[in-house]
Amino acid sequence: MKKAKIYVLSDSLGETAEQVSKAAISQFARDDFKIIRLPKIKNEEQIIKIIEKAKDEKCVILYTLVEPHLKELLEDRASKNLIPKADILGPAINALSEISENPPDLKPGISRQLNRNYFRKIEALEFAVKYDDGKNPRGLKEAEIVLTGVSRTSKTPLSMYLAYKGYKVANVPIVYNIPPPKELYEIPASKIVGLTISPEILLEIREQRLEAIGARKERNGYAKFNDIMKELKYADSIMSTLCCHIINVAHKAIEETANEILKIFM
Repeated sequence: MKKAKIYVLSDSLGETAEQVSKAAISQFARDDFKIIRLPKIKNEEQIIKIIEKAKDEKCVILYTLVEPHLKELLEDRASKNLIPKADILGPAINALSEISENPPDLKPGISRQLNRNYFRKIEALEFAVKYDDGKNPRGLKEAEIVLTGVSRTSKTPLSMYLAYKGYKVANVPIVYNIPPPKELYEIPASKIVGLTISPEILLEIREQRLEAIGARKERNGYAKFNDIMKELKYADSIMSTLCCHIINVAHKAIEETANEILKIFM
């Protein structure tokens, strides 16, 4: 038996209508339907051409068209030619319009754009984890933002926050008297942000960190004021050589520092 055709029309890619079509087909015992997806419907000529072809076939038209004039044309031509049709998005949009204080945007492809944004965030978060704390310096060339600074200047939480905003971020620790990876000097200074802080505040943060993990302060120079001064001076010299952006993170929440960084890259 010749298969009946399901024409799936969309002003985007037609993925939503195709999935609905497959769900509907699954309710039938026989595999007697053929889905024909027709994406990127942008003008009246395309619709007229499709109707002319479909009018002599055993078919149904399922569609996700948000532009009113294209919907009206399709519905009118399909009705005149006795072609069964179903609007996939229309009823849902109409129902939401009844409870929303704002009218719908009626822009094609919005859901696809939302999906792209979602997957970009996931990719950015994976990137931030992979290139956190100087892991694999080769990733610095792929990063959109590179953060650098001494320990406890919020490099990792800032990387994750910015990644959630969709930016690929790597961070590189500056350790006293240990040269940073050569890759840090090979990337444009415009995408590097140096994080600095006052020695007094850094000392307090590190002491709290040692207390939280139950470590003794006197074991090393991690929480000794003179050693912290040397670290910050060394970090300042590296940032000066890099000619990068510098932000003082003292007394700032992660969101506040992140917003300063975003202003640089917007």
